[in-house]
Amino acid sequence: MGNAVREALSVAVQMGQPVLLWGGPGEGKSAVVEQVAAQLGRPCEVVIGSVREASDFAGLPMRVGDSVSFVPPRWASRCIDRPDTVVFLDELTTAQPSVQAAMLRVVLEREVGDLSLPDTVSIVAAANPPETSAGGDDLSAPLANRFCHLDWEADLGQWVSGMLRGWEPSALPVVPSARATHELRWRALVAAFIKARPSLLRLVPTDAVSQGHAWPSPRTWDRVHRVAAAADAASAGKAVRAILVEGLVGPGAAIEFLRYAEEVDLPDPEAVLADPSTLRLDPRVDLLLASLAAVTTAVAMECTQQRWEAAWEVLAVVCDQGRADIAALAATELLELRDADWPAPRSVATFLPILREAALL
Repeated sequence: MGNAVREALSVAVQMGQPVLLWGGPGEGKSAVVEQVAAQLGRPCEVVIGSVREASDFAGLPMRVGDSVSFVPPRWASRCIDRPDTVVFLDELTTAQPSVQAAMLRVVLEREVGDLSLPDTVSIVAAANPPETSAGGDDLSAPLANRFCHLDWEADLGQWVSGMLRGWEPSALPVVPSARATHELRWRALVAAFIKARPSLLRLVPTDAVSQGHAWPSPRTWDRVHRVAAAADAASAGKAVRAILVEGLVGPGAAIEFLRYAEEVDLPDPEAVLADPSTLRLDPRVDLLLASLAAVTTAVAMECTQQRWEAAWEVLAVVCDQGRADIAALAATELLELRDADWPAPRSVATFLPILREAALL
């Protein structure tokens, strides 16, 4: 399990998903973060939250003429020279509340003082459970909901092997930049799942301990489709993908969603655009919506008049089968993609009354 968490951490780092690594004292959280960064060829800036002030993240105020600027610390300035840096925020839960609030801006907006960190900078934090750390506190819900939470525990077999043979790390999966096809599929799956289980779109825990870990929100569901696509593109395996999804929305929602994704077999949107008659008109509304969402997203990623008109032909097939209400939902996205010079496709007349009734035309 330890190696799967390492691989999940490396996938998240490569795609820029902030990670919070939970584990007891002495488990080697700092070592694994620095090791993963080194394997990926990235520098690692270690910033220990428990011994820092809020100004180490918000910047030190300095008067410049008639105004005040906030000077960033050196660790942040070095990220400009190395935009692939891994910023490692250690001992996060033992930081003072004011420091946690300043850290929130770094995680959310990637800003330190008046300095904006490059988008390619990755953020990893580590924390001991509050019950095992002196002065530890529960993580605030807004900060926790921006992380992918991973549980780290040294693997017994790997630890024994490392003691006897040396600590040679195993290879890490490489996330390619070209993963649009995977993102397309997982975006449609997430949308279909939430359509079927709307109560899981947002599920804020009622107790402070759970609020400080992973739970479902519109933000984390959006990140789910990205991490799942990155894991698949890197051929990281189902275990790594499951760890990443659970780290964003929590175990309960993750189990339901991943089981749903296993059962759903979405058609290739490019094949449907080439031949609309191949679209399977599933009686389940959520699955049909997922198929149409995949088609419209594919068109949005490469929007030409020919592909746009082909998508309308797909909707016409759905209308011919008495599902014009379902097609109308996808039509809203196609209408937004239309170039002003493109004429209205003939197939739009099939469900024109529904569009007008819904005030979409």
